[in-house]
Amino acid sequence: MKPTNAGRKSVLAGKDDGRRFLRGGFGEVNDGAPPVPQDQPAFLATREHRRFTEFADTVRAHRYVGLCWGPPGVGKTLSARHYAAVDEWDAWQAAIDQEIGPVPARILDARTAFFTPTVAATVRQIDQGLPRACQEISFAVDYAEYGVVDPYVHTDSRSSGRTELLIIDEADRLKATGLEQVRDYYDRHNMGLILIGMPGIEKRLARYPQLHSRIGFAHEYRPLSPDELTAVLAQRLPVVPESTDEGLAHATAVATIIRITGGNFRLVDRLLTQIKRIQTLNDLGLR
Repeated sequence: MKPTNAGRKSVLAGKDDGRRFLRGGFGEVNDGAPPVPQDQPAFLATREHRRFTEFADTVRAHRYVGLCWGPPGVGKTLSARHYAAVDEWDAWQAAIDQEIGPVPARILDARTAFFTPTVAATVRQIDQGLPRACQEISFAVDYAEYGVVDPYVHTDSRSSGRTELLIIDEADRLKATGLEQVRDYYDRHNMGLILIGMPGIEKRLARYPQLHSRIGFAHEYRPLSPDELTAVLAQRLPVVPESTDEGLAHATAVATIIRITGGNFRLVDRLLTQIKRIQTLNDLGLR
């Protein structure tokens, strides 16, 4: 259940003040994650992201199954969410109850559903979650094109017919029955499918010949190269203009970060957060 707008409609009636929600017997209200903070750094399209985009475009165009794997923290999920315009989708969905605006252009360009199974995902949850995620995208395309959503008039959107790609993140969580459910869903629809997981998922899927035989493209997501990591650090850790060492300390810091993190984007992000924290504590902000 999504939160209601107290100024327009509410789950409360009469003198009900909602104190039942304070008893601890209710779970989270939203089905999805909370909104992404607005102060997040701008997305940086690295070489690996561009390689992932080409891979996703190919899977989407040919309606094949694609397999993507890589070590944790290199940016697989970040690239997939950016490709599918997940943040734009979440922001648009959050505003629907108040005043629905036009469907964001990136959602219409991607026509991609993004699904992450829970750790203990059951076949029932997958059976319900995949159609819901894909059908929402198809209905959004209908709304953008016709201004209404009526699957009995505009039949192309039925059975998620206008969704062109489904990305399943954390595919390692899927058990044998879950993988069979995903294969069955793919077989009954005309869309591409990308499974994202950890290194070794390609060997695991080889034990399921019916799904493995449908894999048309494979993509290994690699850590950032030293050159790209230097470019990232140049944006997030600029040189102090008043520095008297001609940037030597900055260059040394960048080289140290590259050596420590090994191109792992998540480690870089957390290390930069710690650097910013130390600067704040010691009043060493850039002036």
